[in-house]
Amino acid sequence: MNRSPLIRILALAGLLAATASYAAEANKKGGSELAAACGQDIKTLCPGIEPGDGRIAACLKEHRRKLSAGCKDAIKAQRAAKKAGEK
Repeated sequence: MNRSPLIRILALAGLLAATASYAAEANKKGGSELAAACGQDIKTLCPGIEPGDGRIAACLKEHRRKLSAGCKDAIKAQRAAKKAGEK
């Protein structure tokens, strides 16, 4: 019995699972870093905005000229990371 194809399939499945796990963790990390960097901006510029469905992002975009430097940098870093992940 030739096990080589089976071993290759199992190795590929493991690699795909590891990649998906890494991407999910990176997304969580990026989100928490963004929340930390933009937390005060959200409290100040978007009070009463309920999170979900992109409402906070829309509010931040609407007030982009008033965002703190740290929040702007975090948004740029998240965009760059997302763009690099798509390539």
